[in-house]
Amino acid sequence: MASIDLSFSDSTQGRRLATLTLNNPDKLNALTLDMMDDLERHTSALERDDGLAMVIVTGAGERAFCCGADISAWGDLSSRDFARHWVRDGHRIFDRLARLSKPTVAVLNGHALGGGLELAATCDLRIMAPKARLGLPEARVGIIPGWSGTQRLARLLPEPAIKAMALFGQQLSADQAQTWGFVLEVSENPLARAQALFEQVLALSPRSVEAAKYLLHAGANEDRAAHMDALASGWVAASEDKAAGVAAFLNKQSANFSGV
Repeated sequence: MASIDLSFSDSTQGRRLATLTLNNPDKLNALTLDMMDDLERHTSALERDDGLAMVIVTGAGERAFCCGADISAWGDLSSRDFARHWVRDGHRIFDRLARLSKPTVAVLNGHALGGGLELAATCDLRIMAPKARLGLPEARVGIIPGWSGTQRLARLLPEPAIKAMALFGQQLSADQAQTWGFVLEVSENPLARAQALFEQVLALSPRSVEAAKYLLHAGANEDRAAHMDALASGWVAASEDKAAGVAAFLNKQSANFSGV
């Protein structure tokens, strides 16, 4: 049965690496409804895992990271249900991964096409196998890139590259993707390279990394309001004023704020 599997690796410091593996290799890891449900459930749990240091997203097998959405999952939907549920629900689920407070790395062990490319774009970094290719083939089946392929992806690749894929059906090679800055590295063993990044993350302050990610995403207009509110709220909540205000409310008294 197609699924997205979650596994963990522990470090000597007690902080963990999570790996999300798209497990539908017979269909080139095409995304099904069950897999989308898995992704939402896993990202929700990972967000609340204080021992987590980094997340890897990869695909089972060697042929594909993800070839997109399984046509059998959406091909028979009415136009209303396709727009309202498949596209909007997909956005919501991908956004949860994009806004995860922990650093994320997509390991493109094979082709990333359509929704697979859009999924890779939600991660902070991407490492790509030499023979893997990127594409947006939606127009071949009469749809458009619906999970932010024309939006989030446009912040990560030059306009000509996206138009070549979406308007002309071209694919990008690993070398082109690296030249344009979409992938950090092209490697014969992208998973091992991603796991090496985990060792680097362990040397960093988790709070500093989280705050830096919020600011970088806010600067890129990725859920800016929520990130700015989170940073400001965390700053205020660390003050004595917050403790004084809560205690006064619970005791039905007036708060004596110190401003510290």
